[in-house]
Amino acid sequence: MNAEPTTPAMPAVVDRATWLAEVEALRVREKAHTRAGDAIAAARRRLPMVEVDAATPLTGPDGPTTLLAAFEGRGQLIAYFHMWHDGRSTAEQCEGCTYFNSQVRELSYFHARDVTYATLCQGPYEDSAAYRDFMGWEVPWYSARESVDVLRAGRTAPFLLVCYLRREQRVFETYWTTGRGVEIMAPSYGLLDITAYGRQEAWEDSPPGWPVDDRAMRTDGRPSAQWSRLRAGQCTGC
Repeated sequence: MNAEPTTPAMPAVVDRATWLAEVEALRVREKAHTRAGDAIAAARRRLPMVEVDAATPLTGPDGPTTLLAAFEGRGQLIAYFHMWHDGRSTAEQCEGCTYFNSQVRELSYFHARDVTYATLCQGPYEDSAAYRDFMGWEVPWYSARESVDVLRAGRTAPFLLVCYLRREQRVFETYWTTGRGVEIMAPSYGLLDITAYGRQEAWEDSPPGWPVDDRAMRTDGRPSAQWSRLRAGQCTGC
């Protein structure tokens, strides 16, 4: 017989005045955290930059193209490097990259600041663009397969987000982040962080009895975001 599901522990129940006092005490720390983030962003804007080859080859919907063309004429480019598993099924593609890319949807606010967002996939264009279409993503998509080692420049940690700046025909790399640094792409993390149970991931510092479920990115053998597409009949045999 299956064991009955365990009811997770809950925060203590107090009167509203006590609760408000606790929230306001935490708010002081939250504001300090926000100001620290502002200071880090100010330092980021003062970083030097390094030139990269504007002619670095990419493959897009119209065939061979370049890193410079991926700017779409704008002054800056934010590029996410999407991992690709050659020869693997749709279900076996990277759940982390699927998670992050699924949450970058509305690009007009980037464009209003003269910024282009694009995905540089490490797989071949035709295969990876088919995955993009299955997922229903509309972000600009390129294959960086032949130049990914040059663009990654020895950075081997999982996930990679890179910012570039263009001056006429020259391209410069201004910032990059990897690992948990790419969490800025995922507003769902920030929203989960303000709930009582947080992300429910094992590494979090939570009270005893809090639920832990590390399956958010992958559910029943697939990246979680694939299931709504499959139920909608967007792909048969995936």
